[in-house]
Amino acid sequence: MPDQRTEAGQSSSPAAERSQTPPAGQESPVGRRFDDAVAVLTLRRRPYNLLDAAFGRQIVEALHWAWTEGARAVVVESGLRHFSAGADLDAMLATATDGNGVLGWRLTDVLRAFDELPLPIVASVHGICVGGGLEVALACDLIVASESAKLGLVEATVGLHPLMGAIQRITQRAGATRAKEMVMLGRRYDARTMERWGIVNRVVADERLSAATMTLARELAAGPTVAHAATKKLVSIAVDQGVRAADEAMSEIQEPIFRSTDFRTGVDSLKQNGPGLARFRGC
Repeated sequence: MPDQRTEAGQSSSPAAERSQTPPAGQESPVGRRFDDAVAVLTLRRRPYNLLDAAFGRQIVEALHWAWTEGARAVVVESGLRHFSAGADLDAMLATATDGNGVLGWRLTDVLRAFDELPLPIVASVHGICVGGGLEVALACDLIVASESAKLGLVEATVGLHPLMGAIQRITQRAGATRAKEMVMLGRRYDARTMERWGIVNRVVADERLSAATMTLARELAAGPTVAHAATKKLVSIAVDQGVRAADEAMSEIQEPIFRSTDFRTGVDSLKQNGPGLARFRGC
């Protein structure tokens, strides 16, 4: 990770500045900063973080930036009043009309970027988080939500269904009947309900959202991130291909763990200091 950063927490290298600096007078739709080893990506496409093809690409670019800059964990948050009110429907309708029913926003590329990033990603959700906004949160590894947050898949209210993987992911987390309920009824749900259904990992008081999210992210960043990357791969294989496929992939996926300095550090620390005191470097 570079030693020098700008006041905003961004890399001070000329190449990084060119990739991150928006035109004069224009705020970047995805803010980028570091909090220790945690890359914090702040969605701020005004007014409601509405998703379109360009915004999706910008989120993917920010994820790649986090990896190349040496982050060991990522937080995805919103700098606006709400996490996200979903998709830019005007842009979607125009694109689908021009494309004769083909949207062409490459939404699976966004999902793949989250899934393949070898870092733990935590979504920090407040306010309204619906439609495509909830799908971005679901693409993260963990979700922390504020007590007052409202989440849902509301696409049915405009004649759609979720287009970026929410149906599959809700089915995985909460079961088929919950997925059908959420998608077909198009309602908003409180954060505690989403936690009870296994869709949200943790719900905290509104004023504690940022602190709770960063505490979790820092814990992940301080952990054995080589092993965390392998965990993400195995979970994805188990979900996509089943337990047997994950079993067969374990040996190859675990090789980097056994070669890592972190593994040796962990074993040495256990012997010398007892459990839970190892200081990992992520290599």
